[in-house]
Amino acid sequence: MVFDLQPHLKGELIELRPLAPEDWDELFAVASDSLIWEQHPERDRYKEDVFRIFFKDALESGGAFVVIDTKSRQMIGSTRFYGYDPEKSEIEIGWTFLARKYWGGRCNAEMKRLLLNHAFKFVESVVFFVGEENVRSQKAMEKVGAIKAGTATRTYGNHPPTPNVKYVISKGAKLRVDD
Repeated sequence: MVFDLQPHLKGELIELRPLAPEDWDELFAVASDSLIWEQHPERDRYKEDVFRIFFKDALESGGAFVVIDTKSRQMIGSTRFYGYDPEKSEIEIGWTFLARKYWGGRCNAEMKRLLLNHAFKFVESVVFFVGEENVRSQKAMEKVGAIKAGTATRTYGNHPPTPNVKYVISKGAKLRVDD
């Protein structure tokens, strides 16, 4: 069975659909909030020229989504499947951001549940990389039940390589993505 990297996934609170070129204006409107990126290794991603690189890479990845609030129908963020490795039976979920209005609520948990349920049809483990200084996202990963599995160096945009914490969720693990 071939891993569909851009399915249309729908939950009660959010919907994930494949990113399209015409999503630029609405997604950049969300991403232009500098506070979203204050702990991220690429702290200037709220700037148009920096976000253009992120957006182009997202389109080219073949695994990027926009996140839509099912009630308001507004675009509230983005996420991505990346680095599918059938031999290791793993895939990465990352490049995730949500409008601040949706932080700390049930949307991130539902998004992870939708993505993980889809991924576990094809792989045994899902990995996540979070900037070493991005404590907010590390806490979010731990909240959904991800396990720290070491560190890695990642490059974001035109920035120098940055230390990241690697998290893993294995198929069959007890998840806390329904609270």
